[in-house]
Amino acid sequence: MVNVKKYTLIACLAALSALMVFSTAAFAGKKIPKVDNFILFVDHSGSMAQKYMGSGETKIKLAKSMMDKLNAAIPELGYTGALYTFAPFAGYAQPAPYRTAVIGQAISGIDTDYEIFMRRTPMGNGLIDLDPVLASLDGKTAVIMVTDGASNIGADPVAQAQALYAKYQGKVCFHVISYADTDQGRLIVDEIRALNSCSVPADGSGLVADAAVLDKFVEDVFFTEAAEPQAMDETIVFRLNFDFDKSNIKEEMVPILEQAQMLLQERPELNYVVEGWTDSIGTDAYNLGLSKRRADSVTSWLTSHGIAKSRLEPVGKGESTKFDNTTDDGRYQNRRVEIRSK
Repeated sequence: MVNVKKYTLIACLAALSALMVFSTAAFAGKKIPKVDNFILFVDHSGSMAQKYMGSGETKIKLAKSMMDKLNAAIPELGYTGALYTFAPFAGYAQPAPYRTAVIGQAISGIDTDYEIFMRRTPMGNGLIDLDPVLASLDGKTAVIMVTDGASNIGADPVAQAQALYAKYQGKVCFHVISYADTDQGRLIVDEIRALNSCSVPADGSGLVADAAVLDKFVEDVFFTEAAEPQAMDETIVFRLNFDFDKSNIKEEMVPILEQAQMLLQERPELNYVVEGWTDSIGTDAYNLGLSKRRADSVTSWLTSHGIAKSRLEPVGKGESTKFDNTTDDGRYQNRRVEIRSK
C-alpha cells in the first residue's frame, strides 16, 4: 500500500467564510481572505453627533478614530473596499481594490462638526440605497455598519437588512459595530445581528480599548490563517467551493488548484476522483448535472495544466450532503468539488 500524506485544502471563495490548509509548512500562517469585498457603512445622522455615554466626545468622532484603527489592522489581501455613509447616503470611497491609504483618506473626509437638528436617521432607506452597490460587486461582501442603532424615519432597517440577506443568498453579511446608547438603538442593532449567524458583533469602544479585540474582529470578518499541515496516511483531499448555481473556475480558486496540481505532479503513481456536489436547492436531476459540471470544470483545469486526463475521474454526486443545508454557510460548503486520491 502506498504511504501518502493527507492534506486538506478548504477554500470558501466569494461567500461566508474561508479556511485553507496548504500542503507544505511553507504556507503555514498565510492569510487567506474570507470575503471578496467589504463596505464600511457609517451612520452620519444627527444622533451620531451627540456625545457618547459620558465620554465627552461625540459618537461620530469616536467612530472615525475607531475606523482609523480598524483600517490599519485590515491586511491588503486583494479585497475590493469602499466607504459609504447613510443619513445622508454618500460614497466617500467607491468600490476599488483595497488600499489602506485610500480608505484612510476617505475616513478622514467624513465631517464630524455638523448640526444635530433636522438630521434624522433613515437607516432603512440607507440600506435600500446600498442595494445597487452590493449588486455591482462579485463574490462575498462584508458590510460593516458603524451606528448607534437610531432609526426614526423611513423604512424599517431590520426588514431591509433581512431583504438583502434574502436577495443575495449568502453573498452578503452585516457586521454591526455599535455605538448604541439607547434601548431602542440597542434593540435595532441586536435584531440586525441576529438575522444571520455570519454576523460578527463588536462595540466601537471595545475595539479601540483593546488591540486584541480589534485583531480578533478583523480576523473573524476578513481572513483566516492557514494552519500547520497534518500528516495522515493513504489519501490526499482538496476542496473548492462554488457560488450558487455556478460551475466556473474563479480567479480566487487558482492558488488552491495550483497546490493540487503541484501535489498531483509529485505523486504520478496515484489516480484521483474529482467529486462534484451541490446544496439542496433545486431538483435532484438539475443538481446531479450541476455537480458533474463542477467536477468537469476542475478536471478540465487540471488537464490543461499538465495532469493526465487518464489519472482523473470526474463524478457528479448531486445534492447528497455533508454540511447543514438549513444555513447559508452550510449550503455554501455543500457547493463544492473534492479531489481525492483513489
